[in-house]
Parts: sequence; structure tokens; C-alpha cells
Amino acid sequence: MDKTWEAKWIMDAAFGELRPVDVFHKESEPFKRPDMQTELHNRHMLVRKKFTLEGGIRTATLDITADDYYKLYVNGRFVGQGPAQASYYHYYYNRYDIASFLTEGDNVIAVHVYYHGLISRSYSSGDRRQGLIAELKIDGKTAAQTDRSWKYRLAEEYVSGGTIGYDTQFLEHIDQRLKLSGWRDAAYDDASWESAWEHWADDHRLFLQPTPPLSVYEMKPEQIRVLPDAGYWIDFGQELTGQFRMQARGQAGQVIEIRCGEELRENGRVREEMRCNCLYREQWTLSGQDDVLELFDYKAFRYVEVLAAPDIQLDPGSFAAVVRHYPLDEQACRFESSDPLLNAIWSMCKNGIKYGSQENYVDCPSREKGQYLGDNTIITHAHAYLSGDLRLFRKSLLDFALLSSRVCPGMVAVAPGHLMQEIADFSFQWPMQLLQYYMQSGDIAFLEDMYPVAERMMRYFEKYRRADGLLANVADKWNLVDWPEGMRDGYDFPLKKVPGEGCHNVINAFYYGAMVAVAEIRKHLHLPEGDDLTAFREAFRQAFYRPGTQLFADAERSSHASLHANALPLLFGLVPEEAKAAVVALIRAKRLACGVYISYFVLNALAAAGEHELAYELLSSEEKHSWGNMVKEGATTCFEAWSKELKWNTSLCHPWASAPIPYLIEHVIGLRPAEPGWTRVKFTPRVPASLRSVKLSFRVASGTITFCCEDGQVQLTLPEGVETVEDEA
Repeated sequence: MDKTWEAKWIMDAAFGELRPVDVFHKESEPFKRPDMQTELHNRHMLVRKKFTLEGGIRTATLDITADDYYKLYVNGRFVGQGPAQASYYHYYYNRYDIASFLTEGDNVIAVHVYYHGLISRSYSSGDRRQGLIAELKIDGKTAAQTDRSWKYRLAEEYVSGGTIGYDTQFLEHIDQRLKLSGWRDAAYDDASWESAWEHWADDHRLFLQPTPPLSVYEMKPEQIRVLPDAGYWIDFGQELTGQFRMQARGQAGQVIEIRCGEELRENGRVREEMRCNCLYREQWTLSGQDDVLELFDYKAFRYVEVLAAPDIQLDPGSFAAVVRHYPLDEQACRFESSDPLLNAIWSMCKNGIKYGSQENYVDCPSREKGQYLGDNTIITHAHAYLSGDLRLFRKSLLDFALLSSRVCPGMVAVAPGHLMQEIADFSFQWPMQLLQYYMQSGDIAFLEDMYPVAERMMRYFEKYRRADGLLANVADKWNLVDWPEGMRDGYDFPLKKVPGEGCHNVINAFYYGAMVAVAEIRKHLHLPEGDDLTAFREAFRQAFYRPGTQLFADAERSSHASLHANALPLLFGLVPEEAKAAVVALIRAKRLACGVYISYFVLNALAAAGEHELAYELLSSEEKHSWGNMVKEGATTCFEAWSKELKWNTSLCHPWASAPIPYLIEHVIGLRPAEPGWTRVKFTPRVPASLRSVKLSFRVASGTITFCCEDGQVQLTLPEGVETVEDEA
């Protein structure tokens, strides 16, 4: 813990006598989910503390957190929300400067605390830990702190409409007749509220959140149309993350239906039964007064339909989205080219990253809302360039290190959260991400702290190593290869949750990639060399290389050569020099016969082989398997699959499809860090002749890098003190 708290952890009395549940377990082990009363699921608690201030206020700092989540108001004004999800033994709190929210005389801190209650990817919940802690210091002295003097009661208007996704969130059928008006204001009378339950043995270990609270703001629609059957059709012009807000007036008990969706049906109406397995259809019951709709949890949507009886008064001017995402400075990275399709691909991928970055990176902000380790290889790389802000990247590495320490040293696939899932392919990418973070940041202290985590992960898999060093029968974690299953290019190895016996290519290629990354980390830390990379490389070739075709097979006993089984060895340097032409020819023939996840590795494999024209051809194509196809299908954020129809539950905002952003910067414009922290820059532009102009600026720790290519004339501006070195490739 990084501070001593004077405040007490307070909670709903219904949780007061409940013992916490240990939710941590390996995915392969039997686990009985906690048996808990359903009335304690989807629990909304309102908390207030009134206090009086006299004299001037120079500084006012409020530290606050809640389990599972809070929204904070001071004197009726919204301040912020959080915390970033985490497990109780390393739980985050937020710090706010609230001096501008306070006034002389009566003041009130009002907090809406939410407890989800289910085991899912979206919340670290289901362990029976609930409540909040808060501490306000004014001019260095404690002015308010949570204890039994704080008052609370339940918010009864949030009637559950059932869960959507994978228990990701509860639909909110809001009954406005049950809502407490004015409870956030200092003048509200809370005499009938209960005193908070003070937890004398709370076990949260609290740490200041290393990332800022979310950016929350209002966005107005681009189009509003009157529906023929009474109501309105609304288009925000792009996919976003947040809640829909509106005002209405009708008779008490009248119901408005609200439908949200990512796309439209053929008849132009909103598709609320979304293909990603979320049904965004909710009911709002009116009170008979002037009502304001306030939803709590967030959705991923572009379109909204408001369906109401003709006598209900709707105010189209009040229609808005309350947008939320990790703060993003739009000026931190700017890209423009002479190719409209390339600009659309960049914008689509950027928006996918923007709205897929919440308090942690999420694989999709709809069905799952979970941070997946393999997805993060692409997401963190793109976000580092788009934001110039590495705090969320750093935190993501720590998220997996902390949760894995409780579950399995071989790493988990989802963190934070209490859904235990393990994917071996993803584990091997954590050292690659750590190395990427170090090259972007130069943060040697963090590299030193995290290096033992990487070593423990690698040692964990030694029990699956054969005498020749290859991994076989890695049965306690899922061997993914690619997702969805239909994007594996006929990969010839049984890949159920418990994989078949034997030795296969992709898991060993990723294992070798991790070995290479760890070896590079050792060099930066001036540590002795570790694994014998040469011996492993020879064993890999012996097992999978087929001299007759000069290609790599999917498995030891297979002759099938998939895209995956050849692109990954090409990327990681496992392909003999004499076979590179054959492997490239295979990629040229198969194109992107893979999922969008593996496409990141395919593009970088071609770059490693010097095949930049082919890589750019794939990146900028409009084939079925391409980013251009997403654009043709109307994407404003990158999809989970190449086409809406290529996966049964495709989400239309999935930032793991953002590979073009780092590829364009590093291998088309040709800029990469030559040394950690961008103290020196590799610069080898490979702008195709078809691009008459390309302009890019992006922020790094030492300043801003700008690049301009007009009709073959290249200009580069680097921060003071930074020099370029020629890319050895």
C-alpha cells in the first residue's frame, strides 16, 4: 500500500457478514462458482456525506475507490468514475483535485457504487467484496473520510433486464418512479438513509492508480429522424462507447423502449439484436414528471431508436451519447495520405483503439469487455503511437504479472477480472510486449522489475520440453493458433481446449519468439545469455521443415503447410535462407488466409524478409480478407473479423485488428526506435510510388517526430538531441 488511510472501508450492510470467496484457480481445475443471493447481483448503492467548510480553500484532494465501480459527484456535479478493475490484493484508488467543486458552507460528496456480482471478464467481481473508501484533505487536513457517519441507501430504479454477452453486463430497465431526485445535492434531506456499515477487517490493499480516470464527455447525434410508428431514429455517425441520454415527459407508468446497435437492418432500422451476442433493448418507465434517462453501464453502439407512444413528449434536442474512453490527445498522432482508402483504414483502426481503450484495453467494448494478453500485442503497439502515453501499456503488463502470480506462473490470458482463462500462445507474447514497452519508453527500472516474471513464465513451460527442446503436449492451456476457428487455414493439429497429443508448429514458433525477446531483455539488463537459441532453431527445423517443398508443416506428423506455420517462423528467424523465397511465395498465394489477429505477424514477417511491397499490397487491398473490406462494409471502428459474415458473433469494434497503424509507421514511413526511449531512431522510408503524399507526426518522450513525403521528396524532423541511424534491414 502506498499510503496510510485514516478512512474506513464502508459498505452495504447486506455484505457485512459475508466472507470473501477465493475466485482464483487454474482454468483446467474444477471450480464451483460462488453461491450468492441474486438480490446481491447488479447492486446499486448511493452514498452521501454532508460537511461544512469555512474560509478560503487553497487545495482539496479526494482519494476514492469502490468495489466494483463508482461514479463520483460533488455538490451535484460529476467529477469522475473508476477505478480501473483489479484484484483486491492490488486494488486501485483515484485521486481528484476537487477545489473548484467546493464552496463555503454546506457541501456534499455523493457516490453511486455498483456491485456487478458475477464472474466475468468485465468486472473483478463475484468475490463478495463490496463498498468504498474515500478521504478528503483540504489544505493538508482531513475534512471528510468514510466511516459510519456516511449515509447510504439502495438505488431501486435499476431493474435488471437480464445479462448480455458473457455475463458482461446487466440490461438496465429503469423505473423512473423509483429514482431519488436531487440526492447528489447538498440540500437533499438524507435523514431517513441508513448509516454505512463499517468493515473492521477489510482486506483491500490500495495503490494509487497509475493511469488517469476516463475521459467522459457528451456527443450529439449527426442525424435524427422521426419514425413512422412514433419515436426517433438516431445516428451518431460512428461507433462509440458510452451511454445514451435523453429527456422525456409522460404519464406515470408509461414505457419508452430504447434500442441501441452497431449497424442497421436491411430495412434501415436499428439492429439491436447485435451479431456480437448482445441484445441492446431496454425499457424506461416514466414518473409523470420531466425525466432524464441516466444509464450506468456502457455499451458499444452507433445507432439508437427511441420508441414511445404518441402522447409522450420527447425532446430530440436532449438526445446525446455520454462517451467514455481512456484519455486520448487527438494531436498526439496525426496521419494523412493521398490515398482515401488508406486514410479510412487508419481512421477505422484509430477509432478501434480509442474506444477499445477503457481503464484497460478491451478485446471488445460490447460482448466481453476483457483485456486479452494476445490482443494486447497489437493494441499496445498501436496505442503507444496513437497516444504518446505509455501509462496504460505499462499498467497492462503489470495487470498480467499480478494476476498470474495468483493463478499460474505460466500466465493467464485475461487480466484483470475473475474469469480464469489460459492460452499458451498468449503467454509467450508477454515478453515481446515487455520488450516493446521498454523500446518505446526506456523505462529500465520497470524492465528490471518485470524480468523475473518473464523468466518464471518460461521456466513454467520447461515441463513440456522434450529432449530436443521443443514443446509437446501443452495440455493445461488452450493452444489457440488463431481465432475464429475458420481462420486457421486448415491447420493440421487438434486444437480443442485440451489439445491433442503431439508437437505442433505455432506453439513452438511463439515459444522461440519469447526466447528471443527474453534474450534481448537480458542484453539490456547486462545479464548472461540463457537459452541455446541455435539448438532450438535446429530442432524446430528438424521437426517441421520439409526440404522437398522448402516449407514448414503444421505439426511433426503433418505435411500440410498453413499460412500460420510459415509466417511465424519467417518472422522469428526460423526459416533457412534458401527457403525464404518459397515461404514468401506461399504467403503471396495464400494472402491473408488468417484472422485479423495473426495478420499483425504476417505483415511483420514480410517486413523481416524485406518483402515490403507485398506487405503493403495486403494492407491496402480490398479483398474479402482485408481492412479495405471492412471499410467497404461501413466500418468506423475495426472489426473482429475481416467481414461481418466471417464469424458468427463478430463485434464491430475490436482493436486487435489495428495492425496497419504500427506497420505503416515502422515499415512504410520507416521509423522505429533504435535505442530505448527513442534516443536514436531507425529511419528507412519505403513509401510506395502510388502514394503521392504522406504526412505523419507523433509524440515520443523527447518531443514530436514529423515526417512528410511529397512526390518522392522526404522531410524528417526529430526532437533536439535525437539522431537517425540507418535501418540494417
